[in-house]
Parts: sequence; structure tokens; C-alpha cells
Amino acid sequence: MNSHTVVEIATDQNFTEEAYLLGNPDIALAVKEGIYLQSGQQHYEIFGKNEGRCIRLPITAILEAKHAKLQKLEPFLRADMPYLMPDGYLYDFLGADLRSKFNIVATDAVSSNNYEPVVLELIQKLKEGWILDCGAGRRDMYYDNVVNFEIVDYDTTDVMGVGEKLPFKDDMFDAVLSLSVLEHVKDPFQCAKEIARVLKPGGVLICSVPFLQPYHGYPHHYYNMTTQGIQNLFASYLEIDKVVVNENESPIWSLTWILQNWVSGLKGDTREEFLQMKIADLIEPGSAYLHKAFVSELSPEKNAELAYATKLFAHKKPQ
Repeated sequence: MNSHTVVEIATDQNFTEEAYLLGNPDIALAVKEGIYLQSGQQHYEIFGKNEGRCIRLPITAILEAKHAKLQKLEPFLRADMPYLMPDGYLYDFLGADLRSKFNIVATDAVSSNNYEPVVLELIQKLKEGWILDCGAGRRDMYYDNVVNFEIVDYDTTDVMGVGEKLPFKDDMFDAVLSLSVLEHVKDPFQCAKEIARVLKPGGVLICSVPFLQPYHGYPHHYYNMTTQGIQNLFASYLEIDKVVVNENESPIWSLTWILQNWVSGLKGDTREEFLQMKIADLIEPGSAYLHKAFVSELSPEKNAELAYATKLFAHKKPQ
């Protein structure tokens, strides 16, 4: 099993505008908007060099590895699902019918997270096997034994499709990863069934889902789950070994995420007053704060993002 680096620390020697913007989507957006940055070069010289910003290598850096993987993967693809192979660097099963049925839309959002140690250990352990990363996002490291499955054609994507209809034959993968993905799929129950279908007997699943995370769309966010909820998805198909809350999933991340996003939704004196509050100032019943400016001045968008609950009103069409 080989791995291939896709990112490098930006230096004066390897810097190119394209590679820097590819490696830093936030800077690319700022340059596109042209509000305070004219180029990636400008950001690199003023900030990026000291911040240790990265560049992203062109797809040619991993193209040989991708071709070799796709060739090995071909016999394990379902024969009843048509696909395209744009430029020869991925299998595209994401036809118009699946896009429509499962509400798949084009997005500029970049989903990118690093693997935690338990996943890296599994990748090394199964170096002669196949691992499906179901909803891989854009990876900074490209592994020969990991099939990167996505709805977006990132440079590291191997197969495009939907989790509710995986384009792989039964009992194929030694392990499946579903890391912060099932909240974004339209039908997580069908997706769980498909994950179980393509997993080999004795194969392992590592699945993480959010519980108290605010709304975040890549490009949609449908469901959060309790520990009972995630077990309920898979209990009919797999033996549940354990459900844990790891360090990077502890409540502190929920607390800081909510507070940071709350602050970003406030302006002026209201923002400064909120920042000066202590924890002791925020533990009364919610009704005690409804008249406060830091509550009443939140925008509708921030209210939806951080909502305690949402309420739906609907009606059935007359015949």
C-alpha cells in the first residue's frame, strides 16, 4: 500500500498562484470577491508565509496512482449502473436521475478533514485490502487501498455517486468509513443498508455522525443523531461493537462552535457586550434572555443555523 502527498507547505521555491488558491479555498474566495485581496501571491507574502499555508499539487501528481487503482477497481463495479469516465481519472455514476432523486446540486463548498489515528491504523492494517471512504471529501493524502467516494469531483475522488445506491458489488470492502457524512444524505437509512451490503462478512465499519452540531451544508444538512439513532441505522445489518465519544467529538467542540458562530452573527456594541459575558451569565432558563439584544438581533440565517428546534407547517394538496 502506497500513499501519495497532495499538499505541501508553500515556499518561495514551490509557490504558484494556482496551487496556492487550490490549497486555500478561503483565500481563493477572498480573491474572487476582491474585497481586500488582489491575489494569492499578495496573501502569501503578507500572511501565508508566516501562517505556514500550503499549496495543493496538480492532479498529475497522483494521476498514475489513480489510473492503477481504477483499473483494479473495475471488476468490482455493478454492471447494472451506467457510468462515465471523464478524462479517465474517476468513475462517474452520478447521472441526472440520481442527482434529481437525491437532491444532489453543484457546490463550491470544500469538505476536507484529516483522518484521526484510529482510521490511519486501519488503513495500514488493511494495506492489502479495500477500504471505502463513503463521502471522503477532498483528501490531502491519497491512499492506494482507499476508494474515495463522493458527490463532488475533487482531485482525490475515485468514484462519484450517491450513498443510497452504491455502485459496487456485494461483499466487496474490508472496511467502510463514513465520517461526518450521514447527516448530509437524503436517506440515511438506505445509505446504511447499502454500506452493509458492500461490506465483506467480518468487515468493519467506522461511522461518525453529529449530535449537537449547528447546521452546516455540504451542500445539504438533513439529520443529526443521538447514540441510539446511529445504532438504529445499522443494528438490522451489523453487530454493533461499541459507540463512543472520542476526544475530537467531545461536547467542548459543540460549545465553542455555537459560541463562535453566535459571535459572528452580532455587530457593534451588542457583539462586544456578548463577548464580555461570563458562563455564569448564561445559565438561566432561556426565557430570561429573550429580550436581550444578543438574542433579538441575531439574523434569521443565524437563528436557523443555531436553532434549538425548528417547526414545520404543511398541508396536503386537495384532490
